Amino acid sequence: MSQARFILFIFLASLSLQIFAQDDVPWEYPFNGSDLTGWNIKNGTAEYQVIDGVIVGTAIMGTPNTFLCTDGTYGDFILELEAKIDYGLNSGIQIRSESKPEYMNGRVHGYQVELDPSDRRWTAGIYEEARRGWLYPLTRNHVAAHAFKVGDWNHIRIEAIGPHIRTWVNGVQCADLVDDLTSEGFIGLQVHSIRNEEQAGLQAMWKNLKIISEDAEKYRKNRDPDIAEINYTNHLSEIEKRQGWRMLWDGKTHQGWRGAKLDHFPTAGWVMNDGVLTVLESGGAESRNGGDIITLDTYSDFELIVDFKITPGANSGIKYFVDPELNKGEGSAIGLEFQILDDGEHPDAKMGVGGNRTVGSLYDLIPAYNLSEDRSGKRFSKENWNRARIVVKGSYVEHWLNEVKVVEFKRGSQIYRALVEKSKYKDWPNFGEVPAGHILLQDHGNTVHFKNIKIREF
Repeated sequence: MSQARFILFIFLASLSLQIFAQDDVPWEYPFNGSDLTGWNIKNGTAEYQVIDGVIVGTAIMGTPNTFLCTDGTYGDFILELEAKIDYGLNSGIQIRSESKPEYMNGRVHGYQVELDPSDRRWTAGIYEEARRGWLYPLTRNHVAAHAFKVGDWNHIRIEAIGPHIRTWVNGVQCADLVDDLTSEGFIGLQVHSIRNEEQAGLQAMWKNLKIISEDAEKYRKNRDPDIAEINYTNHLSEIEKRQGWRMLWDGKTHQGWRGAKLDHFPTAGWVMNDGVLTVLESGGAESRNGGDIITLDTYSDFELIVDFKITPGANSGIKYFVDPELNKGEGSAIGLEFQILDDGEHPDAKMGVGGNRTVGSLYDLIPAYNLSEDRSGKRFSKENWNRARIVVKGSYVEHWLNEVKVVEFKRGSQIYRALVEKSKYKDWPNFGEVPAGHILLQDHGNTVHFKNIKIREF
């Protein structure tokens, strides 16, 4: 056989295998292409109709979010479809979602794969409708943010397998979420509520829906190694282990931690229960009950994640580059601080300068702002868990609150030192500029919960 014929033979064989593999995929078709049999409308009164094999949802005034939902539920699955959204209308695809009379009077809640034709461009990010809010915004995936074509048809792929939820738009991976709060539920197509008459008549459209609900693991795609996996499960994923992450708190014991002014872990003031570490209420006094706790080890270049949940009026903080020798007297140990605060109820939010003592701020130095979205406030929940993420690479530092960047600065820069000179830290030599330091969780006399505490070093 000649080389040319051999190459042609290999090509045709490969093509036939691909065709066979595609034909062998056990796709199911939840939309029959002609009517809405197998679907039902929940919560609102936006209009849904089928036109030429397309589900068309039309926004109207005076209704809450409306969802066209499958009658059946799905656990592990791969869903593919095409979507087109008018500019100015928000939409999404609900997965593993629920509607229960006992929860907000039947309001649809659960994971939502965002369809976002706005200038923000977070399509295929993952939002949790009527519960925790944004879990995976596209703040760290700018390539994916440009994959969605406004006003045109777009191919969407969603894989929900075990705790892993991954999304693609037009072949570009957008999200890689690990979360185990809900493992099964219906699929829904959302028409978002609108605020003004100019939006009335805007449409969201879907077609060519197909789903694999058996042996979905067998048909999953390879993930893009360049995008971040975001994990909320309170333990390390295999990807995190390969990336060098480790649990900074083991979820059970005080191993690796001690009191900031003790040679052992505090005997009171802190409790551990079901993977949650809690500092207890003691009247709001700073470091007067159990006291602050710090890591035994010190850190220089690192990425730290801490999930935290406040109680009404609470004050606490996550400190880093802490030197416990600096303050042997009353009060907290000294270090740079990611502020944890109930901005609405704690008076400290109105102190300092320009809001530099509010949640997410570099305490008493730099106020936290939403640096990932134009003209938007901080994304923070007083009722649910929130995520603090601190990234330190050399002198450069970032604070992230719920996956939105809120602070960035350079330790030792002229601007940084000028801020220190006007702060409560002005009397501490070289404040925040030590090459390495401990990480601290603060006892400020209010009940605050912590979990999923993990770190990797660069």
